[in-house]
Amino acid sequence: MKKLLYQFDTDPHPAVFDNVVAYDGGADHVTAYGGVTPANVGPLVDGAIFTRAPKDKKSTAIFVGGSDMAAGEALFAAVRAKFFAGFRVGTMLDSNGSNTTAAAAVAWLVHAAPGGSLKGRHAVVLAGTGPVGQRAAAMLAREGARVAITGRDAARTQAAAQAIGARVGVEIEARVAPDLAARTQAIEGASVVLATGAGGVPLLDEAAWQSQRHLLLLCDANATPPAGIAGIDLMDKGAQRHGKTVFGAIGFGALKIALHRACIARLFERNDLALDDEEIHAVARTMVG
Repeated sequence: MKKLLYQFDTDPHPAVFDNVVAYDGGADHVTAYGGVTPANVGPLVDGAIFTRAPKDKKSTAIFVGGSDMAAGEALFAAVRAKFFAGFRVGTMLDSNGSNTTAAAAVAWLVHAAPGGSLKGRHAVVLAGTGPVGQRAAAMLAREGARVAITGRDAARTQAAAQAIGARVGVEIEARVAPDLAARTQAIEGASVVLATGAGGVPLLDEAAWQSQRHLLLLCDANATPPAGIAGIDLMDKGAQRHGKTVFGAIGFGALKIALHRACIARLFERNDLALDDEEIHAVARTMVG
């Protein structure tokens, strides 16, 4: 039985990246659709769930992607709302790579933490209002960290913090930090700093973090020079810099790609699997080390 993956992208053109990783993850054939919305996805889902016998439905799966996480969440919910009884297939959400990127970064931070735990640690997610930042903040909170996110706009930052808090059931602090000085102040007393800003946008100078005595772990998810956190190399993977353990975008990015492939492979193991941030994070935790 061929393993068929249907890629539903909220953007007009389906992502080539997701298409390639789907094949590398074990799909025999990938059919990609762009411009998919909750309003037009119904017939596509029907085709996926009504065509194969119950024992063969695990060989069909659906991947939801695109650059807009909010649109992806709505589409993912609409796909799953079509399922009933045994008429369902494995599903995965990874809009803009946010779930797999955040999960890979947080998994490495947990692995590198003293005692392999972030429980009780203070973590700050710089530029945490974007999709990767919001997903990472939720994962850090589930790991027991006290989490704050920063953003340039007060209303947007507060709204993001409230949304994350509602998702995980804990309070997330919102810190308005529109410039370097404010971001330097925002990380004071933190044990963990994760930068999730736009590519090529500097968020923190090296001098801002090198002498922070409480700081143990830093991770920069920006793969486009200049670095989001100056002083961290793209290839850093648990490197020691100024007495802190640091990770660069490519250093932890190998896990992100491997995680994406592994999750695709899991979609074909059972027809009732749903992989979102929490489930993808759990998979990532088994893959570090």
